[in-house]
Amino acid sequence: MVDILDNKLYCIGCGAEVQSENPKKQGYLPNSVIEKNKDKDLVCKRCFRLKNYNEVSDVELGAEDFYALIKTLSKKKNALIVKVVDIFDFSGSWIEDVVDIVGNNKDIVLVANKLDLLPKSVKENKIKQWLFKMMKLKGIKVKDILLISAIKNYGVEELAYRLDELRKGKDIYIVGATNVGKSTLINKLIELTSGDKNVITTSHFPGTTLGMIEIPLDKVTSIYDTPGIILDYDIAHYLDSKSLKLVMPKKEIKARVFQLNAEQTLFFGGMARMDFVLGERQSFTIYASNLVEVHRTKLSNAETIFEKHLGTMLKPPFKENVSIFKQQVKRSFKIDNKKMDIVISGLGWITVNSDKGCLIDIYTPAEIEVFVRESII
Repeated sequence: MVDILDNKLYCIGCGAEVQSENPKKQGYLPNSVIEKNKDKDLVCKRCFRLKNYNEVSDVELGAEDFYALIKTLSKKKNALIVKVVDIFDFSGSWIEDVVDIVGNNKDIVLVANKLDLLPKSVKENKIKQWLFKMMKLKGIKVKDILLISAIKNYGVEELAYRLDELRKGKDIYIVGATNVGKSTLINKLIELTSGDKNVITTSHFPGTTLGMIEIPLDKVTSIYDTPGIILDYDIAHYLDSKSLKLVMPKKEIKARVFQLNAEQTLFFGGMARMDFVLGERQSFTIYASNLVEVHRTKLSNAETIFEKHLGTMLKPPFKENVSIFKQQVKRSFKIDNKKMDIVISGLGWITVNSDKGCLIDIYTPAEIEVFVRESII
């Protein structure tokens, strides 16, 4: 892809500027390939390997670089912002300073993706009401909230119609954290309008999109895929690719119910631990990837099991990538007579429906956000 303003070449897959000098930097392609295909849409070596062999390589862009790229949106006067979140991991995909990043004079549409991951029993109206309440609490006015599953193509046509109504000649910018499905969504929108498939590189690895990717909508306006912002309080930020494949769900989440007595513990692989410290026997419902094993034990045995089995029986993380998970901190939560979720950002949540109250301790690395919210289900 050639930018007509600066005559530079960009990868159609990730948006990085194409270069032939350094194979270890983003956007690399051998010069012979560039010369042969410079009038065509180019795909850099990293995107080619990712698309065809599911291989990922590190890039030299950090969180600050991604923020700097996205901050340019605040200077765009004629833009409709589509804020995409992962409905399964709302907290881990929500960007708190989104208004500051895109500018406070922009129209914003909230799109909650990955609806297919939630149990089929969940009512869409309840999710929408919950999201509107969240936006009100955060002081953010949105033009609309739409629930979709980009991977299943559910709700995408309705979204396309609604965006066409709202944009009124404006460019559309798709904004979100890493792994919320922005690129998959844009690919579906492109397919709806032109029939072209899989134009933009997608994967479950963070940081796939490295620059602004422009796709013309008509002679005047375009839709832009933007780099995913890396949120360092999300557990996925600290996992290797092998662990991510287990932690990031690909199928509908099956609720797992555990009947526990006080002084019992649940391990979520080696990533997190829940201690039921005080309260009468009751049920705890786990919403996490079906591939994350949950181990139950006595609270008195928890420390020994953690020290002995972190990275082996308690995985992910795997043995070679346990450094950050060795040191965990305790957060205590008192639940009083109300159905509440204890959320572990990037991992999932535990629904507690306590009639008589209980005390719960959660252990995770200090960097991971853990909090309580009203139950989403």
